[in-house]
Amino acid sequence: MRRSTLGRVWPGVTAVVLFLAFVFPVYWMFSTAFKANKDIVSEDPVWFPTSPTFEHFERAVQADGFWTLVRNSFTVTLVAVALSLVIALLASFAVARMRFKGRKSFILVMMMAQMAPWEVMALAYYIIVRDAEMLNSLVPLIAIYTVMVLPFTVLTLRGYVAAVPKELEESAMVDGCTRAQAFIKVIFPLLAPGLMATSLFGFITVWNEFPYVLILNKDASAQTLPVWLTGFRTAFGDDWGATMAASSLFAVPVLILFVILQRKAVGGLTSGAVKG
Repeated sequence: MRRSTLGRVWPGVTAVVLFLAFVFPVYWMFSTAFKANKDIVSEDPVWFPTSPTFEHFERAVQADGFWTLVRNSFTVTLVAVALSLVIALLASFAVARMRFKGRKSFILVMMMAQMAPWEVMALAYYIIVRDAEMLNSLVPLIAIYTVMVLPFTVLTLRGYVAAVPKELEESAMVDGCTRAQAFIKVIFPLLAPGLMATSLFGFITVWNEFPYVLILNKDASAQTLPVWLTGFRTAFGDDWGATMAASSLFAVPVLILFVILQRKAVGGLTSGAVKG
């Protein structure tokens, strides 16, 4: 009986411990953003803001170029994710529904690209962008980020397309639809969970990306928010209050998107991983 009870209790205890381990840094970031400076530098940890203040948020928002960088981040992220979804949607349909020479090789290349560390390509990308005279531009970033999230998007959506019975598509074509119309009217609506899962992954990946912006865009007006987060230093050291406030602001869009898409996104990730 005791062994049976322990078997039921330990998974719950483990889940709680893991939850606290992952949530605590996020809590500490948000709570520090509201603490007064004396609480931040106190030798004894201050677990809750004793005198909540918005001073750090004001300093972060009033930093030079903040709103320009917000616009840059949203532009790069949304355009790159949208492009990757359109391209991956067509590619995944071709891989899942059509049989052509090199199909398996294509899937293998996608898997290898997904596993490869993108940082190793930084020098090659820099030389290409420099020779094209496109440094300090958002266009190369959009192109690189689109390619970066494309393998995962293709592989995930492929599983979803393969899970849709061919009979549905064939019935639509018998009723007079072309293959394109059958895809748009029958298959596309069934791919919503997969599209949400891949869009969430792509948004987080592009939103958080740091090295390529730092390498390709030295001009502050062409950078994005991850680089901006490194700039809260004064003559006396790091401004932790403003840094935590800026980090909190940076995390808000991802948290909002995750809350909106969480149910279908989680289902999309698991379903797309085991089908096809």
